[in-house]
Amino acid sequence: MLKRVLIANRGEIALRVRRACREAGIETVSVYSQADAEALHVQLATRSVCIGPPRAADSYLNPTALLSAAIATGCDGLHPGYGFLSENPEFADACAENGITFIGPSGDAIRKAGSKSAARDLMRAAGVPVTPGSDGPISSVEDALAVAETVGYPVLLKASAGGGGRGIRRCDSAKDLPDAYAAAKAEANACFGNDEMYLEKLVLEPRHIEFQIMADSFGNVIHLGERDCSIQRNHQKMIEESPCVAIDDTLRERMGSAAVRAAKAAHYVNAGTIEFLLEPDGNFYFMEMNTRIQVEHPVTEWVTGVDLIQEQLRVASGMPLSVTQEEVRLSGHAIEC
Repeated sequence: MLKRVLIANRGEIALRVRRACREAGIETVSVYSQADAEALHVQLATRSVCIGPPRAADSYLNPTALLSAAIATGCDGLHPGYGFLSENPEFADACAENGITFIGPSGDAIRKAGSKSAARDLMRAAGVPVTPGSDGPISSVEDALAVAETVGYPVLLKASAGGGGRGIRRCDSAKDLPDAYAAAKAEANACFGNDEMYLEKLVLEPRHIEFQIMADSFGNVIHLGERDCSIQRNHQKMIEESPCVAIDDTLRERMGSAAVRAAKAAHYVNAGTIEFLLEPDGNFYFMEMNTRIQVEHPVTEWVTGVDLIQEQLRVASGMPLSVTQEEVRLSGHAIEC
């Protein structure tokens, strides 16, 4: 097992990772910006390091500061939590180059699955249903208009590096597209430092269903059921529910198998989430893959009894998953707001 882990995050997820590490007998080091000197995750830490000024860009988003803290305190692992640098492939690479285990997928896997447009191409090749749309990124308004004409309106313009509902614009007709394209690119560049866009057909009245997957370095990939995150505001999830009341065992098996194929196609290791759009008639489409633990992971833990952070630590330590697909059972019901 890992001996000492730097928790490269703050707040609730920092406390969650610390608890899992303590239960596994792994030492932890917490980090904080000057603004968080009195935060709860610092107060409860056995050891903590200040990594910079209040601005996130100068602290929690500063790879050099985080790696320096990990090296200085003798950490052999680093857990990025969610947000900040959790889906940054260069940061995952830098950890590996410095002999620190990044508790998440490799930089290469993040590149394959983390780019929304690249992930769509990967899923098509793996036989996973994909929402109709552009083949790869679109480079101009003219490209977007041509694709939209082919798949039919309404459509969504989406940032390849997007997340959290940022860099998304709906277009109901061709006249909406030029302004939406410019606005989405500008927001994507401001939020992610990457303004690459792709376009997909807007599926009307779908459910937004995500499947939790876990994979180890021995080729074992499992899913742990679904979370229904259809209740949203401005493309940001408000309610997470597991299991989904609209999915029976047969459909769960179909979607879960597709999620596992998706993870295998990316040669994925550690925790991840495959997101689908589910139509009322039972057809479903791959939407995106999140290459990290998510805010809503506790609802899956409640209904499966599997500690996902513990599994992350096992996998990062070079151990196999503690549970097989046949042993995963959904019991009860959980909702997170």
